[in-house]
Amino acid sequence: MILPRLAESVVRAALDRQAAVALIGPRQVGKTTLARSIGDERGALYLDLESREDRDKLASPRLYLERLADRLVILDEIHRMPEIFESLRGIIDEGRRSGRGTGRFLILGSASIDLLRQSGESLAGRIAYVDLAPLTALEVAPGRADLERLWLRGGFPNHFLAIDDAVSLALRKDFIRTYLERDVPLFGPRLPAATLERLWTMLAHRQGGLLNASELGRALAVSTQTVTRYIDLLVDLLLVRRLRPYHTNLGKRLVKSPKVYVRDSGLVHALLDIVDLDRLAGHPVVGTSWEGFVIETLCALLPDRTQPLFYRTAAGAEIDLLLERPDGRLWAIEIKRALTAKPRRGFYVACEDLKPARAFVVYAGEERYPVAEGVEAIGVREMAALVAAA
Repeated sequence: MILPRLAESVVRAALDRQAAVALIGPRQVGKTTLARSIGDERGALYLDLESREDRDKLASPRLYLERLADRLVILDEIHRMPEIFESLRGIIDEGRRSGRGTGRFLILGSASIDLLRQSGESLAGRIAYVDLAPLTALEVAPGRADLERLWLRGGFPNHFLAIDDAVSLALRKDFIRTYLERDVPLFGPRLPAATLERLWTMLAHRQGGLLNASELGRALAVSTQTVTRYIDLLVDLLLVRRLRPYHTNLGKRLVKSPKVYVRDSGLVHALLDIVDLDRLAGHPVVGTSWEGFVIETLCALLPDRTQPLFYRTAAGAEIDLLLERPDGRLWAIEIKRALTAKPRRGFYVACEDLKPARAFVVYAGEERYPVAEGVEAIGVREMAALVAAA
């Protein structure tokens, strides 16, 4: 069972205050379904810019769109017509002068890069951005079974809802192939699909590891700069996360390289050909896969201006996820794939270094209890709710 998407209310509120709203997320994450649901309520016109017929309607955007001043217009796959942003600016400004200043356009895009680059200047002050992440622990039915299914299959709705694990795995492999052969060439320079797939798979094997571009380059027989460019593209396509280290002047030798995660745990398992929980339990990636799953769940719910980071010293003090709040306070989070929450010594040392306002151990159980002074054990779902409400 899937509960209503948490983003729906955010999108509705954004449309009520702003002329244009950009709903950003990877392909198949549910953008179109959510947009159509909102559009049906508001009598919207839906245009799929992957359709030549709909693109042809916008050959003269202002002529076509100005007559729709009283309707919400949904523009799906906006990267197909980036030149339309300049026209939207004029239409929005004219609408504001005539009293139609909000809820004009709902723009959908499968990556952050195009929308941010194309709309950043032309629609400044006229657009709100809403990130749509895959399903989180707060959007599936309570209970360990659905939480573990979400971890195994990932949060893309079709993958999570598949009839069984084997079908889900096949869908995820199709998803990966589609990105490699169709979407990557649209968003960046033409890259060899086989090389990019090898890199993506290597990142899955090294889930949560420190980024070492030169080592990856040697394994792929490409330059360090090429590896960096490939990873930049996967980050821009919202498929990979670079988690930055926390830097502070403590007189300690701090790790300065980012950690890298394949963002969706279901894609990690598909890249590694892990079909079910039994096989996952015996795989070397099980711990870091769970770590990445928890990090993505929490990052999808972070309040504005809260920064996700990690902390590690050369001496071994480490915090898996450090949340830096807008007021400067820190939340320290240790992540354990176990039914008992026992932090490592390095976590306590790191907390002594940073003096976080709150400290948690997120584990595979559900009970919340103190494990040490100032440190609480907490389940994934309750931690997610706590982060979302902060």
